Amino acid sequence: MKRKSTDRKYGKEFFLFLAIMMLTFGVVLRGQNFSQLKSTLIRMKPVYVGAALFLSVFFVAAEGCMICFLLRSVGIIVHVRQCVGYSFAGFFFSGITPSASGGQPMQLYYMKRDGIPLPEGTAVLMAVATAYKFVLAVVGMMILLFWQKLLKEHLGGYFFWYIVGLSLNVLLVILLLFVMLRPVLIRHLAEKIIVMAQKCGMKIPKEKWLEKLDGFLDGYRGTVLFFRDHKEKILILIVMTFVQRSSAFLLTFLVYLGFGLSGTAMYQILLLQAAIYVAVDMLPVPGAQGITEAMYGKVFLPVFSGQYLVPAMCVTRGVGFYLMLVIGALWVLKIHYKKIGSGRKKACTNA
Repeated sequence: MKRKSTDRKYGKEFFLFLAIMMLTFGVVLRGQNFSQLKSTLIRMKPVYVGAALFLSVFFVAAEGCMICFLLRSVGIIVHVRQCVGYSFAGFFFSGITPSASGGQPMQLYYMKRDGIPLPEGTAVLMAVATAYKFVLAVVGMMILLFWQKLLKEHLGGYFFWYIVGLSLNVLLVILLLFVMLRPVLIRHLAEKIIVMAQKCGMKIPKEKWLEKLDGFLDGYRGTVLFFRDHKEKILILIVMTFVQRSSAFLLTFLVYLGFGLSGTAMYQILLLQAAIYVAVDMLPVPGAQGITEAMYGKVFLPVFSGQYLVPAMCVTRGVGFYLMLVIGALWVLKIHYKKIGSGRKKACTNA
């Protein structure tokens, strides 16, 4: 019954994702000359198309390698291919749910189903998530401190959203550190907030909410122990995360070179793409659709002049997001088909 409820939930979110996607496509492609768009896309050099595809797959697969690396660190032997599958599944469910909230729970579900113990799986996934948020927050702060003029010049009115996105990421990192280092304090504060809300007339089931919070804190308690016992592994994880995130920023530069353009420094394109990631990362929109394309159009207008802006956006988002989403969906379908097939086979054997 619970599984059916989860399927219905993700089904609704998937249709919401499709609706936003169609609206985004409609806005981006409105008024475009499709024959010119097609001819511009065709002119992109194949070697850079291949490199962009490689980077996109690397971006998702690298998370799987990190999961595999950490699981093996705690004595759980898993195949890299298996962990890359978890990563693609996480990418798919993160992409279709607001604020990427569906990725980790589904990754944990598949890991548990494959026999990976829940405490170790939770600690590993939370370590990966914490490293990602930490790296993104540090990158965002560095850009703001050293390239603020460039940011304001290119972002224009979207500079506000950059500050909002960066602030949310920094606050989340601080909250995660408090959760890991001061869980008792967090629980005490949460209990006080619930009591205050109840006094204000809000009907909040205190025990139920605190039970969920305890489960969340227990997961991060395991992460703290993991951090403490594997300090050198965490340092490697942060470096791997930085390399992984940088590959996503580099994708736009490859598209730039693929169209034979020049005049803008590599570091500038990487910083601008990183700024977009920081701004949209925490927004409650599936796949950050719409806002990402809007920011891309504003930020890269001086870089991809004239006819190249929309084709560059199509390649960057198409290869870096939508294609990886399709691969993730195919992996999920494959796993579910295999489960159904094995279930039928078992039923026939029992009969």
